[in-house]
Amino acid sequence: MRTETHALLCSSPGTRHTLQVLRFGTAGARPKVYVQAALHADEVPAILVAHRLRERLEALEAQGQLQGEVVLVPFANPIGLAQQVLGQHHGRFDLRDGGNFNRAFADLSGALADSVRGRLTGNAEHNTATVRAALRSAAAALEAHNTTEDLKNRLLQLAVDADMVLDLHCDTEAVMHLYALTPHADIACELGADLGARAVLLATESGGSPFDEACTRPWYLLQQQATGTPVNLACFAATIELRGEADTSHALASQDADALVAFMRRRGVLAGSAAAAAPNPSCAATPLAGSEPVNAPHAGVVVFHRHSGELVAAGDAIADLVDPDSGAITTVRCTSAGVLYARSSARWAHPGKRLAKIAGTSLARSGALLSP
Repeated sequence: MRTETHALLCSSPGTRHTLQVLRFGTAGARPKVYVQAALHADEVPAILVAHRLRERLEALEAQGQLQGEVVLVPFANPIGLAQQVLGQHHGRFDLRDGGNFNRAFADLSGALADSVRGRLTGNAEHNTATVRAALRSAAAALEAHNTTEDLKNRLLQLAVDADMVLDLHCDTEAVMHLYALTPHADIACELGADLGARAVLLATESGGSPFDEACTRPWYLLQQQATGTPVNLACFAATIELRGEADTSHALASQDADALVAFMRRRGVLAGSAAAAAPNPSCAATPLAGSEPVNAPHAGVVVFHRHSGELVAAGDAIADLVDPDSGAITTVRCTSAGVLYARSSARWAHPGKRLAKIAGTSLARSGALLSP
């Protein structure tokens, strides 16, 4: 293992943030896997899973089993880790400007198209190498004007030429679920089966330019534009939601690290029985546009009727909202059938508060599909 420490752009005199990067295997070896934890810095299950994964990778490397390269960022957001407000940790949004740490990553698709124009051939492997080099150059040319931009650029620079990108997060209260690009449905379901995911949510664009799509969409858009020229979708990326914030235990972290190792072994990153079949999936993939956000129509005390992981039918009661002013109780129902894969940990709602999310297929939402 090789450890790197990257100093981020200084936000003010006397302060400094650094990003730790752990490298396993041989630099430049394929397949390359990039794994980062807790881009939303208060997602502590992700940090613990990264810790357990580090232990396993150290042991596997000592045994000579690393055939590819693994780049692990065990805490991807040192800025958010330091954000405390009145004793509470706030790692999802940048307190400097309110921006979501997993939105507004640089879109490299335009620079990529300009760079490879006239350089692609009828050889798909040649084109993959050409695209990766162009993406590295485009990411290296990004400029930052503040510490958060610098962080986002550096994370993209580390990941943009990877074969696989695994972005470890968690929800507030949830079952295991993940997000990926629609054309990557097969590998996403394979990864989901390893992890025991209860929902695999797919989109070609979820809105807001999150990290995983900043890595995959340049490939997808180039493939759409390069008619008649073989361009593989050579980067698979997934946002993995490791259940809920309270699901932080050594047992779960070990289980999840073992699942990631099994996935990497099957994909040829690690020596061993790469041909071993994936477990049977716990769910079928569904479109992210078909997921239903169940929102509060007014303020009130939240009393849930259903738990994360339950199958619900259209019209089922999800929660009651108790208005302490009028005494009225409003029952909030879903319109979709599917798995209730996440719900809010808060028990007080403001108008419009997202209470739960259901992996359904009957809706066809457009625009920004992810929560802010």
